[in-house]
Amino acid sequence: MQFRSTKSKLPLVSYKEAVLSCLPDDGGLYVPDQTADIRQFLFQMNEKTSFNDMVAIVAPSILEGGLNPISASKVAASAYNFQPELIRLNEGLSLLNLYNGPTGIFKDFGIAFLSAILEEFINEGEKAMILSAARADTAVSMAHAFSGRKGISLVLLYPSGQIRGLDPSAFVQNGGNIIPIQVKGTFDDCQRLVVETINDREFSQRYKVTSANTINAGRLLPQVFYYLYAFIQLKNDLSEDLIFSVPSGNFGNLIAGLYAWKFGMPVNGFIAAMNINNSFGDYILGKTFKPKPLVSTNSPALDVSVPLNYERLASFYEEAPAVMRNMVYPSSIGDDLTLQTMEAVYKKYNVHIDPNTAVAFAAAQKVIAEREWNCNAHTVVLATGHPAREASLAEETAGTSIDVPRSLLALKKKCEPVAVISPQLETLESAIASCF
Repeated sequence: MQFRSTKSKLPLVSYKEAVLSCLPDDGGLYVPDQTADIRQFLFQMNEKTSFNDMVAIVAPSILEGGLNPISASKVAASAYNFQPELIRLNEGLSLLNLYNGPTGIFKDFGIAFLSAILEEFINEGEKAMILSAARADTAVSMAHAFSGRKGISLVLLYPSGQIRGLDPSAFVQNGGNIIPIQVKGTFDDCQRLVVETINDREFSQRYKVTSANTINAGRLLPQVFYYLYAFIQLKNDLSEDLIFSVPSGNFGNLIAGLYAWKFGMPVNGFIAAMNINNSFGDYILGKTFKPKPLVSTNSPALDVSVPLNYERLASFYEEAPAVMRNMVYPSSIGDDLTLQTMEAVYKKYNVHIDPNTAVAFAAAQKVIAEREWNCNAHTVVLATGHPAREASLAEETAGTSIDVPRSLLALKKKCEPVAVISPQLETLESAIASCF
């Protein structure tokens, strides 16, 4: 499979080059230029197929030319000692738990695969640097996935404030490969610095810089795998439409679902579940995208004003706007309904959910009722974060205690950055250079 830029007619690149270079020279984002056809594999597999086996089977087709069956099996084994969990709540509703990874968030899946495939791509004696903007949960997921990876160093940029959960023994000054840098600014400043550094081609080529944010197609495409896994778990029982309700902030998860559909997964629609920020609601309904002032909510992972994956979503709509408007259904959920949904889901199903998942749950109920899908659809709600990550909120809404896994307790430990910098490119590059 080859990749093209969303912005121009630059020459196509291989999957490996898209992963290692991360961004095209024109400032766009890489998207697949061809459509893989994995239908034959989906119908050969069933609910007994493990997640790792499924990844090893479909990855060579999706990433044609990037992995062969042997290397795909090796990468899957290196990336995953965890898998999604599909919970059937009733005949028409399932919850797809994506928080069974080491840090309790869905991002573990894409980041783990990227770390494993980068190690596979790097030849003996070569090196690569991962430069990523990271809020607390993403930082821990990246540090866990990349720690100790041969030939790879990880630079984490995070905004002012204390970061938690990183292991200082893995920091570069202690002989490890992790470099946490605090930026005296906002998360947007961190994301801007990542793009500016990659686009400084002299510096990025010297250090072989790429990113583990979803601007990297190598992080985004592996998120396709858990949609496929949900389908093969359900397919023998499906007698109606299949709908996915997706918590949507930067829209990487929704884009991954759309690629799963484009690659051949039978699905009838996606609900783009947003909180009150509703960043793409108007755009999906056919209006011009206009960024809005950001509002802080109790579903903070969805607090996004300008989603990173805007250009990728736009590319879907540019190809077939009429088709897309019948595939993606936006819904915006406020804080009060989010909390009510957390309480209602626990009381009805005895299942705790985090606030981001509650947004998707409430959006599913709202859209299904509006479109009168109740009698002929099976809905899969993506549970993107472990409820124990927001234990106090989950306990308050459900009125009962929640067990916090030991692995998540460790994420509360404070740690100090390697450097604290102002949000300027030259300052960041100096801080990175001082570590080598």
